Amino acid sequence: MAHDLVIAVENSPGSLARVAAAVSDAGVNIAAVTFLGGSDQAQLHILVPHPEAARHALALSHEVTVTSEREVVVVEVEDRPGVLADLARKIGEAGINLDLVYVATRNRIVFGAEDIGALRTALDLA
Repeated sequence: MAHDLVIAVENSPGSLARVAAAVSDAGVNIAAVTFLGGSDQAQLHILVPHPEAARHALALSHEVTVTSEREVVVVEVEDRPGVLADLARKIGEAGINLDLVYVATRNRIVFGAEDIGALRTALDLA
């Protein structure tokens, strides 16, 4: 089971390094990361297998705030054209509205939806 942690962080040089160091110092591997920057604030999504340890390490840092955490579905895929389209089509045909998608290390795609069980079923992972 994987979790997506959303972290509010100041959009300044070194912010990503501080978050990555805090999580890795806690012994947690970051399997994927996305960064959505604004002018002063940024939103960082990190994919981690052990959210408790990552959340605790980030709580000790007064520079960031974990704003949300959720379970996500991670699908291992072959790295070839059309894979994302095929999976997205399958999810859409099941009537599921995605609210999160990003690519992770080792040819994995991360999906989030309000109904995580239906998402798992649509992807034949239930």
